[in-house]
Amino acid sequence: QKRALRMRPNDNTATVLEEVLPGEEVGARLGNNVTVVKAVEKVPFAFKIALDNIPKGGVIYKYGEVIGRASTDIERGAMVHVHNLEGTRGRGDLAQGGQT
Repeated sequence: QKRALRMRPNDNTATVLEEVLPGEEVGARLGNNVTVVKAVEKVPFAFKIALDNIPKGGVIYKYGEVIGRASTDIERGAMVHVHNLEGTRGRGDLAQGGQT
C-alpha cells in the first residue's frame, strides 16, 4: 500500500508520499486513522489525491483550509492539481459575492 498524509479531518485530499500508479491502493494517514483509496490515475510524489468524489464546483480542502474549487468532477482516487482545481484565494471577483 502506498502512503499519503492527510492533515486535518475535513480534508478531502491527501498528499502522496511516493509515486502512485493507477490501481494501487493509497493509505492516507491522519493520526491513527487511515483512509484507503484506489488510484484511478498516476499521481506523482508530493501531489494531491482525492479522498472523496468531488463534484464540479465542490470545495477542495487541504490543511483543513479551502484551497479552491473543483473545475470539473473529480473522482475519488484521482490526482487533484491545476487541471481540475480552480484557486479561490485572493480573488477579488469572489470576495464581492462573499464566497471563499
